[in-house]
Amino acid sequence: MTTQAAAQRHRLTVAPADAGQRLDRYLALRLADDSDGLSRSRLKALIEAGHIAIGARNALQPVREPSRKVKTGETIEVFVPEAEAATPLPQAIALTILYEDDDLLVLDKPAGLVVHPAPGNPDMTLVNALLAHCGPSLSGIGGVKRPGIVHRLDKDTSGVMVVAKNDVAHQTLSAAFARHDIERGYKALVWGAPSPPAGLIEGNIGRSPLNRKKMAIVKGGGKPAATRYRVEQRFGPAGTALASLVDCELLTGRTHQVRVHLASRGHPLVGDPLYGRARKKPKGWESEAAILNAFSRQALHAYRLGFAHPKGGGMLRFQSAFPSDLKELIEVLSARA
Repeated sequence: MTTQAAAQRHRLTVAPADAGQRLDRYLALRLADDSDGLSRSRLKALIEAGHIAIGARNALQPVREPSRKVKTGETIEVFVPEAEAATPLPQAIALTILYEDDDLLVLDKPAGLVVHPAPGNPDMTLVNALLAHCGPSLSGIGGVKRPGIVHRLDKDTSGVMVVAKNDVAHQTLSAAFARHDIERGYKALVWGAPSPPAGLIEGNIGRSPLNRKKMAIVKGGGKPAATRYRVEQRFGPAGTALASLVDCELLTGRTHQVRVHLASRGHPLVGDPLYGRARKKPKGWESEAAILNAFSRQALHAYRLGFAHPKGGGMLRFQSAFPSDLKELIEVLSARA
């Protein structure tokens, strides 16, 4: 794996075919293959910080204008400082790694693991674990040795995540998520049974005006959100479903999207502390209802993730089996279905 243990220098000479290009674009193109993950935005920051010098071979002067046009025969020296140490400390936490290379890793996140340090969770997070696991293979995101968190799963949601290990991978994967050019599948155990049993839920998601800790479908503002769903299993007596296992495909990726969309249809996730609520117990299913009401987290699992590799372009697809707590819950219900 590549490392960035020390500062780097690159020296280039502008060819006639490259004359007239913006400096940041020229560097991004020329250094695409032999740099350790320098995105155009990172190069722009280096230029503005005075780390790029241009001129004759022995008379280089710093420049701070990313839009400056390069000229034939100019010598350009790029100085890349050593990546700063990350503020979170590396902590040895066991991880289930599904795939890893020089640019990214894919992992199966357990429920209960917070992704990023924050007030109330200053350490023992996924970022702390990744810093310990990756070590020197992190070349720096924006000049800081840290993993690039491209997307997040809630603390109590389990499943597949991808993490970038360098600037280029981070920028490319983030852009793919922004374009919704990612395959994302979730399994959700919900109260009741959605009707119709398959369909599309749409509605802008924004901060709830009634509870700032919650997201909601809002009439004004928010961001467009779409979830395709399909009921896989229905649990409960005929005509009165206690719960259902629902397959959800995210066509967008908004905060709490699956939880908000299913709750908006009257079918919140089992165990959801924000959007869920205890339900009536169908006759003969009281014990199963009590088990569902005692489930300690939202019953949501990100079981499928697919994306194009940020360097090679080939598609990568990953799946994750149910964690033991959710698997046992479904087995209890399936025994009566």
